[in-house]
Amino acid sequence: MQNSPSPEELHAFDREHFLHPWHDMNAWRGYDNMLVEAAQGIYLYDETGRKFIDGPGGMWCVQIGYGQAEMAEAIAAQVLKMPYASPFTNVTQPGAILAKKLADFAPGDLNNVFFTTGGSTAVDTALRAMQFMNNSLGRPEKKMILAREKGYHGSTYLAASVSGKERDVTKFDMESRLVHFLPNVNPYLRPDEMSVAQWCDAKVQDLEEAIAQLGAENIGAFIAEPILSSGGVIVPPEGYHKRTFDICRAHDILYISDEVVTGFGRLGHWFSSQAVFDIEPDIITCAKGLTSGYLPLGACIISDRMMERMTHRGEVLFSNGYTYSGHPVSCAAALKNIEILERDNVLAHVRDIAPYFQERLARLTRYPIIGDARGAGLIGCIEARLSKDGSRLEDERKIGAMIDQACHDRGLIVRPLINMCVFSPPLVISRTQVNDLFDILGQAIETVCEKFDLTP
Repeated sequence: MQNSPSPEELHAFDREHFLHPWHDMNAWRGYDNMLVEAAQGIYLYDETGRKFIDGPGGMWCVQIGYGQAEMAEAIAAQVLKMPYASPFTNVTQPGAILAKKLADFAPGDLNNVFFTTGGSTAVDTALRAMQFMNNSLGRPEKKMILAREKGYHGSTYLAASVSGKERDVTKFDMESRLVHFLPNVNPYLRPDEMSVAQWCDAKVQDLEEAIAQLGAENIGAFIAEPILSSGGVIVPPEGYHKRTFDICRAHDILYISDEVVTGFGRLGHWFSSQAVFDIEPDIITCAKGLTSGYLPLGACIISDRMMERMTHRGEVLFSNGYTYSGHPVSCAAALKNIEILERDNVLAHVRDIAPYFQERLARLTRYPIIGDARGAGLIGCIEARLSKDGSRLEDERKIGAMIDQACHDRGLIVRPLINMCVFSPPLVISRTQVNDLFDILGQAIETVCEKFDLTP
């Protein structure tokens, strides 16, 4: 039997041939990414067998944790039974059953499921569906999309165009003619003299002013994450979602709720749009936790009301689709994932443990470099600030990486975003493991404080 490549060889293969997402193009051949050899529960193991808490939960997605043997069995059984059938001309049992389940989970009349390959393609499908609908209604000018600064919706062309995360550093083209960005909704940025309620009023006014400026007759959709995850776990002020939804409905602007991160238990519910934020959007997009990351799959769930408006007399094709739409093996994985979440009462567990998770998170503000510690459910972010006037910006650019390294040294992985670190651990995390996570994070922050000669 041929020997497996050594860790050193694997790192060399990686540096020479694997172009990773979001890597610095000036230094990508010099990256020394962690080699993950195994995973179990909430833990990852490197090539030496060292154990790490997976703070980001993969990429916001590993809800049921790693190493679920019954998930592997369900995937294998579907592969052996029937690994693929064209979604253009066939129906499969896993796809049909999953579509019905998603329709049952979704609020209101969101009963129509279009399967995609992931979150980006789900968002692209949602935006194309808006275009299709308005063309069908004889409103070709009603195509502008309202989005938000710090929102992130994916890497395909349309999804990237409506993403407002650090757009100033990209070298990719965006379709700027189709999108208008609303200012950052992060309550942490409000002036000292402004209440959260007043901040909410101002953010709602941003939407109203954009509609007045662009004209409702030109705006097709407003796309919004319930929580702006990759932008720094930004939780909009209470009441914001419902008020902006009502405004969109009054102006016949589709409301697209991007639940790629918040769906499937992250906030303790299958979807958070109605259960947490009291809205019934026209479209919900989801992915990530749908399969707990075991296989790629996404979905765009469309309301009956919208589908009726997309209907034509005579044959007009909804010519949007993917070779792997509703892939039967991915759908089988999603069904097993849902079965485990239901059987093990994981969503109830999230609702039970989330207050303690958020309490431990809030305590981190006792450290002088932590300006804000925010989150909801089992998702959180710490944002470092050395000065309120921005005079130490260069130092702040290093802090996320410094905290990340200090955590890594102690057996915790977090995701650094400039001066922030974000985390969304597997939903099966226990109270003891929550304490382990925040104990390590606190120690790491304290170490970084010492490097800046600051102490709690």
